[in-house]
Amino acid sequence: MNPHPVPAGYRRIAEGRYREVVGLGYHELHEGMVIEHRPGRTVTEADNVLMTTLGGNDAPIHTDAHYSGHTEWGRPVVCSSITLHIVGGMTVRSTSGLTTANLGFEDIRFTHPVFTGDTLYAQTEITGRRLSESRPDTGIVTCRTTGHNQDGTTVITFTRSFFVPVDADAVRDRTNY
Repeated sequence: MNPHPVPAGYRRIAEGRYREVVGLGYHELHEGMVIEHRPGRTVTEADNVLMTTLGGNDAPIHTDAHYSGHTEWGRPVVCSSITLHIVGGMTVRSTSGLTTANLGFEDIRFTHPVFTGDTLYAQTEITGRRLSESRPDTGIVTCRTTGHNQDGTTVITFTRSFFVPVDADAVRDRTNY
């Protein structure tokens, strides 16, 4: 018997050696499971300027402080695609880190504006799963993610489906994860 238990979030790869677990497999994700994703992520002005520019969205509500200062918000609003990207990205490490394909996003709702300086947090509920009919070593997982700011106000919700391996440990062993 090993005198040292495996720390949560890691797997033993050799005596006294552990590797962080990235992504969960089909059998580790069950319907009704809720995952709170951490750490949170504070949105910076650089995030908004860079990602808005890369996306080609030059709407003044996102980039022009003078213009947006005359709107109901009184300041620039972070582009909604940035909010989706940040909150969606927060979920990957635990839910779909081992995925081979993202199958789709549905029912995306932006429920409250995000501003520079807001810190975003996410939680995901697994709403369904099934084995793939065309890929016997793969499962399809569907989840509902909610993103909220530092005050607990929901800023985004969306549903996402993705492939995950049925035998996550075999994938981890084969890929050195």
